[in-house]
Formats: sequence, C-alpha cells, structure tokens
Amino acid sequence: MHELEAEYWGQVDFVYLDREDPANKEIVQRYGVAYQPELVFVAPDGTELRHWFGLDADELRAELDGYLAAAGG
Repeated sequence: MHELEAEYWGQVDFVYLDREDPANKEIVQRYGVAYQPELVFVAPDGTELRHWFGLDADELRAELDGYLAAAGG
C-alpha cells in the first residue's frame, strides 16, 4: 500500500483508519468497514466508488488509473 501511496502522491489521498477507535465510528458505519485490510475508494464529494476486501495492488492501480483518467488527472 505504501508503494502505491508514493506512486500516486499528490493525486490520491490515502487515509489510514483504525476501525476499532471509537473516534472513527461514524466513518466506519458510513462505509461499512468491517475487515482489515479493507479499502474504500471515495470521490471528493464522499460518494463511495469502490470497496475492496484485501489488497490486489495491480487491480487497485488499474482502478486508480481509470478514475484519474476519467477525472482528467
């Protein structure tokens, strides 16, 4: 994940969240976070675009590239 974060620095914000922390309860419930690792790709307006359980770096990279291309970035 950190490799992808470095690769997309300045284009995508990666936010790490401890789902067990009571301070994160609202966002955990909003996006239905139940597992770790779990990835939720969220548009700037807060709309959930994609939800992954686990991590496949190549699949994630392809999704990020697609969203960035569609957004003109």
